[in-house]
Amino acid sequence: MSSMQGAGVVVTGAGGGIGAALARRFAAEGARVVVNDIDPTRTKAVADEIGATAVPGDASEIVAAARDALDGTVDIYCANAGLASPGDAFADEEVWAAAWDVNVMAHVRAARTLLPDWLERGSGRFVSTVSAAGLLTMVGAAPYSVSKHGAYAFAEWLSLTYRHRGLKVHAICPQGVRTDMLTAAGSAGKLVLAPTAIEPEDVADALFEGIEADRFLILPHPEVAGYYQARAATPDRWLAGMSHIQQKWEGPVQ
Repeated sequence: MSSMQGAGVVVTGAGGGIGAALARRFAAEGARVVVNDIDPTRTKAVADEIGATAVPGDASEIVAAARDALDGTVDIYCANAGLASPGDAFADEEVWAAAWDVNVMAHVRAARTLLPDWLERGSGRFVSTVSAAGLLTMVGAAPYSVSKHGAYAFAEWLSLTYRHRGLKVHAICPQGVRTDMLTAAGSAGKLVLAPTAIEPEDVADALFEGIEADRFLILPHPEVAGYYQARAATPDRWLAGMSHIQQKWEGPVQ
């Protein structure tokens, strides 16, 4: 993709999984990449592998440092860092707060920093790794599902508000991807996500296809479009189906 040659790209949560796959793909396309992850060892390993710059730390706090590493210009920001937060309505306040902070507010903080430059020059690209949970939901993971809905809503708002001023926004919404996060989803992930899980590289391919087509919504699992339509058209039927999955996950009532 010629448009990536020399572009300044930041990928958060890139120490493994989808983030690492995105960083590798951007680097292969000729971009200048900043790799970010909370784990400095993983950050450095991926950066060294692809000839990128490592900027470890909290994704909410590294935008300025990443921009400095790219000589002052970020062309593409991939808000990929995420927190898998299982639990129900009774999950601790700290669990809810952490999910909201990482999955939503980190995106908001990055946008606050990046938007002034992007709007002044009339170009910029914000990539939000959301999850199909942000379009649908996920059994056994209330904080994750709710915060991913928020991430999708923020990406949607950015797009409708600034697209006429040159901002491109993409929301990536995969189902199961073979990463540590899928493992962390436990029995719910094994039931709902594992049967159709794809590789992180498949997600990177889907993003680049979406960029070429100038698409906002990126669906590495195309069947999610049908689920999303059913959820909107027949919500009670869709909820009944999800309730059936919930009951299957819970097992027989003792």
